[in-house]
Amino acid sequence: MVTQVNASGLEALELSTRLLQRSRSADPNSGLWEAADVQWWWRRPSRSDDLEKPFWLDEDGPVAGVLFSIQGEEGQLDPIVVPGTFDLEVVLAAALDLGRAHTPAGFEIPVDDDDAVLRRLVTDAGLTAGYSDSTAWLRADDRGAVRPPADGFTLVDRSRRDGVPHPMRERNGEGVAQRLAQCSLYDPTLDLAVETADGRSAGYALFWADPVTKVGLVEPVRVEDEFQRRGLASALVSAGVERLAARGMERIKVSFGSEIAGATYRGVGFRPTSTATWYGEKAPATA
Repeated sequence: MVTQVNASGLEALELSTRLLQRSRSADPNSGLWEAADVQWWWRRPSRSDDLEKPFWLDEDGPVAGVLFSIQGEEGQLDPIVVPGTFDLEVVLAAALDLGRAHTPAGFEIPVDDDDAVLRRLVTDAGLTAGYSDSTAWLRADDRGAVRPPADGFTLVDRSRRDGVPHPMRERNGEGVAQRLAQCSLYDPTLDLAVETADGRSAGYALFWADPVTKVGLVEPVRVEDEFQRRGLASALVSAGVERLAARGMERIKVSFGSEIAGATYRGVGFRPTSTATWYGEKAPATA
């Protein structure tokens, strides 16, 4: 028997985490998101935090639900269904209702380009294709050697920099460290940064280990503009992959939207496997 519940805040984050873990465990190769993705989205406050999102549960936990994040005036919606358990059309209808009620400027729904069913449903609903990106995977056993950072740079993790302002705060707000600490999959030893000799942050990357699915996630990776082209991104990613493997992750995933980023990930062993397209509905223009 499946029942519907509505949840917001940390309760919704926990249900989303369990739902995505269950979905990945049911099918290792389908679906856009890992549980760690939705925890990364929690890094900064969203107008959607306090909104009630629907979830459908059976005796073992969530089988379907709507993920919803609003940044600025627009939102991202994700109708999630554990394969073979529930009606995707019901979940999509609930997602569309949420988007139309709470994001008057418009919203997007990302769709795996291999998911013909969801693509048909969103186009039938009037959404139009826009931005696209790629996903790549690496088997942990196929990882290469760790690449040390260039001379003059040091790799550190948050467990060694407790009390120092988080390097992600400039793009994600002063509360990013506190928000990440609320996430069950966050591990400060997987929160890496590269620093200059005088202690400035040259770049950072966050790695997520999911003990339920044995999937590691790379999200995000950033090297500051003045430190580009020194191999720092490759050093961060290879070090993070090594730490994920040490925590028992069997496969590691990353998504990217540019060829430059793709080249970096391919250079440390990732192999692109799929693409996704964001389908959007914009608010009608006013006269």
